[in-house]
Amino acid sequence: MSLTIPEKSLVAVVGPSGSGKSTLLRALTGYQPAQEGAVRYDGRDLYTHFAEFRQRIGLVPQDDILHPQLTVRTALRYAARLRFPSGTSAEERERRVQEVLEELGLEDRADTRITALSGGQRKRVSVALELLTKPSLLLLDEPTSGLDPGLDRQVMQMLRGLADGGRRVLVVTHSVANLHLCDRVLVLAPGGRTAYFGPPEEALSFFGHEDWADVFSDFDQYPERDWPGRYQESEQSRTYLAADEAAAARQPRPTRLQSRQQRSGHSSSSPRPPRWTSQFITLMRRNWAVLAADRGHIGLLVVLPVIMGVLSMAVPAEFGFMRATGTCARAALCAPVYNVDAQPVLLVLAIGACLTGAANSVRELVQERVIYQRERATGLSRSAYVLAKVMVLGCITALQGLVVVALGLAGRRLPTSGLVGSPSELELVLVVVLLSTTSMMLGLIISAVVRTAEKTMPLLVLSTLAQVMFSGAVFPLFNHPGMAQLSWLAPSRWAVAAQAATINLSRIGPPADDRHSTLVDPLWVHSASQWWLDTGVLEGLGLVGIVLVGALLRRHEPLVMRRR
Repeated sequence: MSLTIPEKSLVAVVGPSGSGKSTLLRALTGYQPAQEGAVRYDGRDLYTHFAEFRQRIGLVPQDDILHPQLTVRTALRYAARLRFPSGTSAEERERRVQEVLEELGLEDRADTRITALSGGQRKRVSVALELLTKPSLLLLDEPTSGLDPGLDRQVMQMLRGLADGGRRVLVVTHSVANLHLCDRVLVLAPGGRTAYFGPPEEALSFFGHEDWADVFSDFDQYPERDWPGRYQESEQSRTYLAADEAAAARQPRPTRLQSRQQRSGHSSSSPRPPRWTSQFITLMRRNWAVLAADRGHIGLLVVLPVIMGVLSMAVPAEFGFMRATGTCARAALCAPVYNVDAQPVLLVLAIGACLTGAANSVRELVQERVIYQRERATGLSRSAYVLAKVMVLGCITALQGLVVVALGLAGRRLPTSGLVGSPSELELVLVVVLLSTTSMMLGLIISAVVRTAEKTMPLLVLSTLAQVMFSGAVFPLFNHPGMAQLSWLAPSRWAVAAQAATINLSRIGPPADDRHSTLVDPLWVHSASQWWLDTGVLEGLGLVGIVLVGALLRRHEPLVMRRR
């Protein structure tokens, strides 16, 4: 196909399902670069100069690119901080936010939470986010999907107003009720072929029908018809397509300096995104704001570790984490007395830490996938995004782990000193906190892998079960070649080992193998060096998780951003 979008025009893309409307939109925005042909903006290739043009092209996906917990004004402020060039003052950002609110008629809803808005109002907020940087080209993917006819018309009238204000607007839609508001209509036949491009009032007569349903039925009934050839030979092709291309060719091309000055309403000499530190701080503040606005989620964050801690308290442990004592008339005839309760307590603490940590993060990335993709295309740093998530979730998870282990150890007999310091509680608490945060990283990995939020819960259950089985507290692992090495990937294996080393579990507990009572788990050796090794590997797994999350996020980014 060949398509030119004139200035101050509203162009609708319609066609039957599977005709390539969304694929066309991804090609025009760089999300999925075309394998053949070219997309040109101001005469230059979009894919080659994407970093320069990305602030001048606004994209509103079908899914809202919003955090529904925030108010409209707060969401726009954070978006402005992330998208405006480095050096933009707070006054400039605030002034632009207010201008966008007024332009889209959202002043009276500025302090309303997005979740309380109607579908049409939420779509306006999504458009407002894109208008912050004053794009000259705005593309929308089915903005009226799921809206009633009244809201459908309101959204299309809003787009008509934006086009009249000097923008090029292209909208992909299934709705044909308000096509009369458009300047041009592009009708795609199956296979992504141009069946018509011209004014909407001439479209039905071109196809020889009075209803769009009949037009789409023809595409199904006559798939072999040469729709592109029929259009190319028509009067509409010569009148409109060729005319638009000729008009675009006559327009003077702005110089590079002029292009830069037009971008985002700023006169900066280059489209540099905000500094990494600025993005990192903004993302952390936004993460905290989103969490603080969801009271139900906060309640769950408080209750879950308390429940896990209380459950661990319920595990009986007569001797705590100390050697068992017993009485016998003749010591030489007494069977050894072991502390058989310490190991189950360590297991329950590990389960609590693993579950709370992974549950905190398992949905965090997948539920923000559309938001991340759009912000990444506008210049967001991947590492700043990942580390902001890790910092916020890590702080919350560490506090939860502290609650779990504090309740789990309450009232139990403990060694007076640990392997690397005193009292021993410090070592035990630190290990559970490390296990919680490392399990949180495992949840982020799951969230980065899956494509839908519904798939996270089964994987959460599976990962928690795997951690329990590979902890070394359910059955001995060190004497099972293959399984022992596989267990090294489980954070719970190293956490339980570090705690077992602190309390000398190999000595106070029953032997791992009754037939070979001298065999002990090498990761449980009661020595400072072994404790440092266990905790060091546990920390290393968390750091590897950060790198892995960043690599997995790359798969979901626009193709033109993956090399950056």
